Amino acid sequence: MSKIINKKQNLEYLGNLSRKLKLLLPGILIAAIIALASQFIANHYGAPAMLLALLFGISLNFLGDEPHSKSGIAFGSQQLLRLGVALLGVRISSEVITLLGWPIILLVVLSVIATIGFGLSVSRLFGFRARFAFLSAGAVAICGASAAMAIAAILPKDDRSEERLIFTVVGVTLLSTVSMIIYPIVSVLIGFDERATGIFIGATVHDVAQVVGAGFSVSDETGNIATLVKLLRVVMLAPIIVIAAVAIRRLADTKHEKESRPPIIPMFVFGFVALAILRSTNLIPDIFIHVASESSRWLLLIAIASVGLKTVPKDILSVGLAAVALLVVETAFLASLVGFALKIL
Repeated sequence: MSKIINKKQNLEYLGNLSRKLKLLLPGILIAAIIALASQFIANHYGAPAMLLALLFGISLNFLGDEPHSKSGIAFGSQQLLRLGVALLGVRISSEVITLLGWPIILLVVLSVIATIGFGLSVSRLFGFRARFAFLSAGAVAICGASAAMAIAAILPKDDRSEERLIFTVVGVTLLSTVSMIIYPIVSVLIGFDERATGIFIGATVHDVAQVVGAGFSVSDETGNIATLVKLLRVVMLAPIIVIAAVAIRRLADTKHEKESRPPIIPMFVFGFVALAILRSTNLIPDIFIHVASESSRWLLLIAIASVGLKTVPKDILSVGLAAVALLVVETAFLASLVGFALKIL
């Protein structure tokens, strides 16, 4: 009798799973096709894949309201996003700390904290409250679009959450591309050597791809140092997310917010930290590191395409010039702080 009951339960479970997959698959496939197209163009023409996925998604935003694709697109912009951020942990290794030295590590950590604090302190001058300030400053300070999506995953949702995320991703990606071109020139004008240039680029350029592009355009040594410094900034993602999640819970003082507030430490942060520890202790095989790293990149591309599919272009424009100014000021603050610190070190 128990075997019959178990068999029936298994069939019900498989039936529910099949129905859920049928509901989610169309939307996920649309976002995945956009991600593939974006990566293809990025590989052949050098444009940022994340930005392309976002723009292609926005151009097809009418699919975000289609009954057949709506659920899958929502799943991609939330659950796949969290999984992609968690898998970023495999990119962190013990080499980041051993090769850079404590003075540079301290500089990078303090510059991340200072930039976020600066964004929060000046945001009201631009007409914004803490949500957009933390989102924009965190994206500038840590790792661009990936940080923006991770921070957006823990912020309380409101009617403008999606448009703030879209604007931040577009803004930091464009600023990162501009800085990829300008910062190597600025480093020469300041008088930095190849090592200092690598530290400056890795500590100030927003996205990993642009850090690599800017660093290796100077020399192999500069490129390697810039990449290590950038990975150190990625390490900062987990503690910043944990601290922010705790602060958000403390600030949730209404009954409705207390019922809907997120856990103290989101599960994707646990995943990120666990994978980073395993990678640093050499407990993960190289093949898994490669697969997880590539999976993370593709999941984040699919997630940002999904976010684009849910976005109406006029909503982005409504964010206004003040948001542009805030992002630029935060970027300039980070570059000035790191540049000044490197000159006196």
